[in-house]
Amino acid sequence: MRHMNVVGLFAGIGGIELGLESAGHRTTMLCEIDPAARSVLKARFPDLRLHDDIRTLERLPKGTELVAGGFPCQDISQAGKTTGISGKNSALVNEVFRLLRKSDAPHVLLENVSFILALGRGHAMQHVTAELERLGYRWAYRVLDSQAFGLPQRRQRMFLLASRVFEPFELLMTGSVEPKEPADWQGRACGFYWTEGVRGLGWAVDAVPTLKGGSTVGIASPPAIWLPDGRIVTPAIEDAERLQGFSAGWTEPALAAARSGFRWKLVGNAVSVPAAEWVGQRLSAGPTSVDLRVYTFEPTKKWPTAAFGGPRQRALAVEMSMWPVAVPRVSLTKFLQSETKLLSYKATVGFLARLRSGSLHFPQEFLRALERHAEQMRNRMPLFAVA
Repeated sequence: MRHMNVVGLFAGIGGIELGLESAGHRTTMLCEIDPAARSVLKARFPDLRLHDDIRTLERLPKGTELVAGGFPCQDISQAGKTTGISGKNSALVNEVFRLLRKSDAPHVLLENVSFILALGRGHAMQHVTAELERLGYRWAYRVLDSQAFGLPQRRQRMFLLASRVFEPFELLMTGSVEPKEPADWQGRACGFYWTEGVRGLGWAVDAVPTLKGGSTVGIASPPAIWLPDGRIVTPAIEDAERLQGFSAGWTEPALAAARSGFRWKLVGNAVSVPAAEWVGQRLSAGPTSVDLRVYTFEPTKKWPTAAFGGPRQRALAVEMSMWPVAVPRVSLTKFLQSETKLLSYKATVGFLARLRSGSLHFPQEFLRALERHAEQMRNRMPLFAVA
């Protein structure tokens, strides 16, 4: 087992770092510009040096072995502006390359939304991998689904590992389990985006769809959940934190710097702790022999969900599941521990209008449950009698 000294860039609320530390690695410094996130980091990692702006960070600490970070995705995410890798925020990944040019750090771990693979007909991934190759790194990436690690949240994120020492694919491309997502919704809680309804639902059986960052001014945007007893609710922020692998109340320190709604933004932008822990475990274990099914792909089109490459080496795609493991988990209904909130009448009727005008497929029982919920909320009546 080999444990590394880690510098966390774009640290957010520390999801990558917490996961890596759970796998035995040591965080030596953090960098994060958001005041609310910094409040969380100061409280949860009180003994670490915390720098505020990567653009003013002159160099990495001596002895840095792993540079980790989920670089900003506002210009990349499907929920964002889709400006691309050259957008004001997402272009900050170039600051990582600037620091690497001044450092002998042997390993890099980057995380981002899976939409980066399709953005600009592959331009974003071409840019990131080409810069790493110019710096002498071999690289491999894989899209991982948080559900694989025991969390009832469908969250697909790209984890890219680069190294000057070993072949990264020998760490990331281990384990490939068929997804365990249930198809039968009956008797199970179902998550969905109540803010959608025309082009998508984010429908997830026994799970919630990807938690989103919400508004930049702190307006919360939690998913909704259709519970087996018929209620339509939204989860509490404490359960949202747990859905990302943090302990309940992890973001409470943010209240010293921002309104309460910003906690949803912080959680939605965070890295799932168990996913980062799995990568950390693979780093500790070191390279292993793998038997891969590979194929070539066109880098000027959408990139595959797993691939590897390096200097003077043609990139190859890998046929691999987003589930390297299948950690058992409880049902979403049992997972929720904090008090839920009934979806408001305004939110419900707005969602219903969009749902009826679209052509999405969903159970008719779901539509009827929404209609009943809207009527009950309109009449300001309790949904269910208390026994």
